[in-house]
Amino acid sequence: MWSMQYWFDFLFPPRKDEVALRDIPISTFLALMSPTLIPATKPETMTLLPFHNTSVRSVIHEAKYHGSERAFEFLAATLTKYLRDANEGFRNPIIVPMPLGNKRSKKRGFNQVVEIVKRAVIDLDISIDETILKRTRETVSQVSLPRHKREENMRGAFITTHPADPSRTYIVIDDVITTGATLQAAIDALQKAGAKRIRSLALAH
Repeated sequence: MWSMQYWFDFLFPPRKDEVALRDIPISTFLALMSPTLIPATKPETMTLLPFHNTSVRSVIHEAKYHGSERAFEFLAATLTKYLRDANEGFRNPIIVPMPLGNKRSKKRGFNQVVEIVKRAVIDLDISIDETILKRTRETVSQVSLPRHKREENMRGAFITTHPADPSRTYIVIDDVITTGATLQAAIDALQKAGAKRIRSLALAH
């Protein structure tokens, strides 16, 4: 006897990544977590998950392009686990999610990094500042650019809307890091605003 899920999928064919996400227990996903420092930025960026893993790619894509609540849940759990373990090394931490440009934000209707971070810090004593970083312009998608053009594309792409508190640790977070150009541009803007303690974090690499 065919299940209700079968009929639903027959009528509304699911995405490949969406199907993959159904079969991953959250415990299995968390086991993929492997915090690694990479020297793509200054300071170095801590990455949590291997993007080459098919399950990680499916979760990232579902979160980024489709606003999947299950994907948000998986990535938030990963971030919470890391922040709990690392929190002793932060001084009065504040998370800065990577902002989207206005055009991309309107098209998607959400910022996946903000959605993940909000869920991750519910039970943690960590605040979020969604407004300190602002994009100065719409940038071309980094995915479409060759490596040597990505830094040029992101140079000066962010400004700050208010001064940073030099006594606090700013944790700037993006979903995926490749060359590090986007995160470095965000770091540079925060440093110009007066931030003295900055941590760079990407969910996947």
